[in-house]
Amino acid sequence: MKLQHSSTDRALGPDSPARASKPAGAQPTGYPPLARDFFARDAITVARELLGRLLVRRDEKRHLAGRIVEVEAYLGASDPAAHAYSGRTRRNAVLFGPPGHAYVYFIYGNHYCMNISCMPEGDAGSVLLRALEPISGVQAMAEARGIHLHPAPSITQLRLIASGPGRLSQALGITGPRDNGKDLTDLRSDLWVGDDGYRLEAIAITPRIGITKAADRLLRFVIKGNPYVSGPRAL
Repeated sequence: MKLQHSSTDRALGPDSPARASKPAGAQPTGYPPLARDFFARDAITVARELLGRLLVRRDEKRHLAGRIVEVEAYLGASDPAAHAYSGRTRRNAVLFGPPGHAYVYFIYGNHYCMNISCMPEGDAGSVLLRALEPISGVQAMAEARGIHLHPAPSITQLRLIASGPGRLSQALGITGPRDNGKDLTDLRSDLWVGDDGYRLEAIAITPRIGITKAADRLLRFVIKGNPYVSGPRAL
């Protein structure tokens, strides 16, 4: 696949049926987890197709959900920036399969990041979730982040909830002890990725951010024009 810096392309082919987005605040209880086959593909394909899906947390009787608007692909043992690059360890074992599991790790001594394992088992590819657009349970997500929302919050304030890998983990209560290794395709899971029929129009592609190794690879994918992405928006 030929990628260009900040390039734009259609996420769905011209023959794909149009799909309307659910309104903000719609409860995502009717969206079952994506099947394992979705994740058993190369990391670039999975990353691109995760855009627009919902990351859902069932917390007691409520559901918290955010639309995935920014991701990065990590290509396993061939990628110097990937945690799997140096081989399998106790820490990164989740990356080696099976696909569709949460790989959650602590970074900089203060927050968790969540990847999803993909590729056929043993290939150790993954997708880092970098930003969400709050959709359901927004007040609870804000409280988890220590944010007091105004009665009519602005996008600037809403961006503070989940625009960044550490922020989104905190908003959905994602931690290593609670979620590392969790099967996101299991119907019994309290954390999964679902589809509410949202159709995105275009994807922007840039180098990954916040890393030093293989930093020039064009493996960061964002919903073009979405205001909830972290870092450079590639509009």
